[in-house]
Amino acid sequence: MNDHWYEDETGSMVRPYTVTRGRTRPAADHHIDLMSLVTAVERDDADERPEPGLDHARSALLRLVRRAPRPVAEVAADADLPLTVVRVLLADLVEAGLVRVCAPTARQGTHDPSLLREIADRLREI
Repeated sequence: MNDHWYEDETGSMVRPYTVTRGRTRPAADHHIDLMSLVTAVERDDADERPEPGLDHARSALLRLVRRAPRPVAEVAADADLPLTVVRVLLADLVEAGLVRVCAPTARQGTHDPSLLREIADRLREI
């Protein structure tokens, strides 16, 4: 993203609580998981104009998501914003009907205790 709102030498010029209007959690009861997939809602006019009424932070996230669906963690990394801030902003975009956030699909075998023990053992060896 070329239009970041920080100075490379000094860091962020806008504090996260300002971007989220003081909120640390999404306004509604949205559960936005780290690996939830964020997709932009299709519009009739597919140009890059910002949505009316959106501030810079929300418009920037919407532009990122319009490029391609991506997980919340990737959106946060690409936007160079803390995950908590991105969750609040994405919930605002969901409420505005501009994006959809889909829970990650459960995979078979992801909670296999023997696999987790083996991973822990290998990490101890390192």
